[in-house]
Amino acid sequence: MKQKFDIEGMTCASCQLTVEKSVKKLGVKNVNVSLLTNTLQVDSDISEDEIIKAVENAGYKAFSKNKSETKHTSSPKEHYEKEIKNLKNRLIVSIPLMLILMYVAMGEMIGLPYPVFLSGYKNAGIFSLLQFVITIPILYVNRTYFETGFKSLFKGHPNMDSLVAIGSASAVLYGLFATFMISFGLGRAYETIVYQYMHDLYYEAATMILTLITLGKYFEVKSKAKTTDSINKLIELQPEKVTVLRDGKEIETLIEDVNVGDIIKVVPGERIAIDGIVTEGKSSVDTSAVTGESMPVDINVDDKVISGSVNNTGSFLMKATSVGSNTTISKIITLMEEASATKAPISQMADKISGIFVPVVIGIAIVTFIVWMLTGAEFTFAFSMAISVLVISCPCALGLATPVAMMVANGKAAENGILVKNAEALELLHKIDAIVFDKTGTITKGRPVLTDIITVNGFDSDEALKIAASIESNSQHPLALAIINYAKEKGFNIDKAKDFDSVTGKGIEAKLNDKIYFVGNDKYLSDINIDINKIKEYADKYSKQGKTVVYLFDSENLIAMFAIADAIKQSSITAVEEIKAMNIETVMLTGDNELTAKEISKQVGVDSFRAELLPQDKDSIIKEYQDKGKLVAMVGDGINDAPALMRADIGIGIADGTDIAIESADLVLVKSNLQDIVSSIKLSKSTIKNIKENLFWAFFYNVISIPVAVGLFYTSFGLRLSPMIGAFAMSMSSIFVVGNSLRLRRFKIDERDHLNNKVDKNIVNYDNIDLNDISKSEEDMKEKVLNIEGMSCGHCKMNVEKALSKFSEDVEVSLEDKIAKIYVKDSISDEELSNAIKEAGYKVVGIK
Repeated sequence: MKQKFDIEGMTCASCQLTVEKSVKKLGVKNVNVSLLTNTLQVDSDISEDEIIKAVENAGYKAFSKNKSETKHTSSPKEHYEKEIKNLKNRLIVSIPLMLILMYVAMGEMIGLPYPVFLSGYKNAGIFSLLQFVITIPILYVNRTYFETGFKSLFKGHPNMDSLVAIGSASAVLYGLFATFMISFGLGRAYETIVYQYMHDLYYEAATMILTLITLGKYFEVKSKAKTTDSINKLIELQPEKVTVLRDGKEIETLIEDVNVGDIIKVVPGERIAIDGIVTEGKSSVDTSAVTGESMPVDINVDDKVISGSVNNTGSFLMKATSVGSNTTISKIITLMEEASATKAPISQMADKISGIFVPVVIGIAIVTFIVWMLTGAEFTFAFSMAISVLVISCPCALGLATPVAMMVANGKAAENGILVKNAEALELLHKIDAIVFDKTGTITKGRPVLTDIITVNGFDSDEALKIAASIESNSQHPLALAIINYAKEKGFNIDKAKDFDSVTGKGIEAKLNDKIYFVGNDKYLSDINIDINKIKEYADKYSKQGKTVVYLFDSENLIAMFAIADAIKQSSITAVEEIKAMNIETVMLTGDNELTAKEISKQVGVDSFRAELLPQDKDSIIKEYQDKGKLVAMVGDGINDAPALMRADIGIGIADGTDIAIESADLVLVKSNLQDIVSSIKLSKSTIKNIKENLFWAFFYNVISIPVAVGLFYTSFGLRLSPMIGAFAMSMSSIFVVGNSLRLRRFKIDERDHLNNKVDKNIVNYDNIDLNDISKSEEDMKEKVLNIEGMSCGHCKMNVEKALSKFSEDVEVSLEDKIAKIYVKDSISDEELSNAIKEAGYKVVGIK
């Protein structure tokens, strides 16, 4: 059972690791703590109270997020706005007082105009006391460092705040000691003691440390807030209220009160709040905010609409099918929140280092103080060096190096229609050796579509389509819907046929305009006593391509043939081509027969295929590749793909697929477009490069700064770090890491990717056959070779094949040689072939 909690008090990677360890001690294995979103996710049946108590015992606060919510009301933006406001208020107090304190402490020393009552031996008491009074408000507004830092230290889990608290508290305590010694010297007229401690008051150092670290944290939090923009934008897509029809009345109600089955009215310009099905009306819907698809989608009765979309034109009524946390937008937000909380393996390395880093730093600070004292240095010098070590070594940059980059990358992926469910997937994706694709619904559209219309003896193709769609209008058979949907796409009015009758296993008949028509298979055609011998060879051409042929005929004559298939997505061919160019092996798996699989694999261009598979076979094939030492990604959309998606090193789900497939996946392609896999791999490479830059800076910063702070270069070069410079440098390192991560927001999908991320349109080929000329002899055929300009990819090759297939089924296209060979009748002129290629978008430069 997944449980979620908000955590308060975490400031660094050490805090993150402490919370994680405290919960794991309860026997929980799957624990994810996010420093970026200040959340805890636990997969366990252990009670909330036990988990909260464990977190509190570690020195932090936990608040349950497990109450049933109808929508996401908690936004990372709200959390960061609250934190930014708090830090801003602290800075409003700290900065002016710190500047006043710096003036009081050093103004006379650097030659600024200085009040007489603070100057000289006799005024030393006022001088020290005024500094202490100014320090108190700064200490108070920044007390969080002491509260969490010392609490964590006393519980045996020191963190960044512990280093700041020890350093600044030590400076203040020494300042109090110096103030006491000044008072003691004044009381006994020990001028030497007074002058000595007047210059050793560390109040300004303590306040400078607190103020600069708070200032650094302010800029850091403002930068981190930008990394959650994508989640914030999604949350803002959820309207507060909707209009529900109840008892014939329109009632405005909160979406929390909407139930499955409620009828909701949506007006133009309104954002759709929940998922549903259109029951009345039609419109155009903008889904770009959710899917990234720029083109509006036309919707009619029985079409699905998803939450987060915007209604463009007409009003419509919809029936709620998913509400609350089950809506598309809520699921996407949940996936992104979970992804931001998961850790990539590269992040776990930083966690382990930071877990031992803080105690080691405290040890180094103590040793630094002792060694300098033993070498004869003054107490104040040794003390200053120790404080510098504590302040310069805060592991903020180390803790932010990975999660900030991952959060930005997740947001950028979501903007482009790619949902990353865990960080490990994004890290591993660029290392993939092989990608295994399911065929149906992944490479192909997953539903039968009309691919060819072949009319007989000059019958008009549009008229044939209208007749077939009208006859099929009462049928819900997938093959019938393929014809009906294409007729609707063409804008044809479909008449209702009469006397509809279905003949099981063969087809249907119905009356249209007082004439009986039939639509069915070749068996039905034979039953009506129509000779199919003349067209059988022609129809077999489509069967060999994995297509199903449906015939339209009346009681005397064949009118047309319709070839129907699960068509290949236009983007799949280009995607496979680009993936292969990355030296990644491509494999297609399908339950279809060998012949169909071979034809599809040839058109798509995959390296290999496996056919006639059961679900368990797909799982075994993934394991087979893994046993060869390959890192494997699986792309699928169905229930039968779920085992293989779970088995693969990275499972990639298709949003149009089943919930089980999506749940089993590590990445989800919202636009169901394989081209987005190419984009994901490119983003993975950029992200890992960014993380490595961050880690290098974090490690390099600490490697060079600690030796300088310790004073290794002081005796030889006079080089040292004061506590104030250390505090400033530590803050800047964190800001640098966050700023570097934000560069990922500039990541752009290639123009080629954009061109292929368009909605697939159904392309139908038209042809006409003359039954009297169909048996023309072999001697009347000849081979022609066309030299073609403009072909550059597998997609181009397929377009040329389609353009020429209307003249002959014997077509061979070579992408390398830029030629096409076709075996055609003498009656087909060169001009006809050239025009067909030109219409497809290419140019014939020669025919032999």
